[in-house]
Amino acid sequence: MSGVLGKFTSVWSSSIAKKLVVAVTGILLLLFLAVHMIGNLLIYVGADAINAYGEFLQHLLHGWGVWIARVGLLATVALHVVATIQLTRQNRAARGTAYAYKDTVVATKASRTMIYSGLLIFAFIVYHLLHFTITPDAGDAGYYDAESRHDIYAMLVTGFSNPLVSGVYILAMCLLYAHLGHGFSSIFQTLGLRTERNWPLIVWSGQAYALLILIGNCSIPVSVLAGLVK
Repeated sequence: MSGVLGKFTSVWSSSIAKKLVVAVTGILLLLFLAVHMIGNLLIYVGADAINAYGEFLQHLLHGWGVWIARVGLLATVALHVVATIQLTRQNRAARGTAYAYKDTVVATKASRTMIYSGLLIFAFIVYHLLHFTITPDAGDAGYYDAESRHDIYAMLVTGFSNPLVSGVYILAMCLLYAHLGHGFSSIFQTLGLRTERNWPLIVWSGQAYALLILIGNCSIPVSVLAGLVK
């Protein structure tokens, strides 16, 4: 057992291993964000559509699916943040305090921003899970529809009708937008898929993806507050 642990520690101490962890967890989170947003946008189709989607998730793998997804999400984000912090500290220690080129200094500032925004996003995910999924007080609040399904539609409308809740959510999405814009392109660079020819397209795709997630997610609280979704 100690031999396996020692081997794992040796592999984990490698900067290459940390870069791979950051890249792989980053890809998983990008996929999750897209699926999660598409599911939430069902609110525009109507209560039946989003409640049926929620019912499907609640019964997936006999009810274990949604909990596996929640724990997996938190574990993935935690790994992503820890690996990024440790990688940044390793790079900083290797470079020292003197930087020969201006672009190196800029990259370091971007890394610091990514760490802080990542920690804030992680804290928001915990809050979001507690507020909207794990402890919604569904029974007391009456969040069940006519078919006795968990009424996600009513829960979202009620939650986002609070300007403070919507404001926190929109702020978190803005932080996520800034994080994704840099993180998307960093994945390609880490995996060695960047070339001078495709780099502009990668950067543009990252910004477009981040903007799509921002607009899609923020449209829901804005629509609720504006009375477009009731």
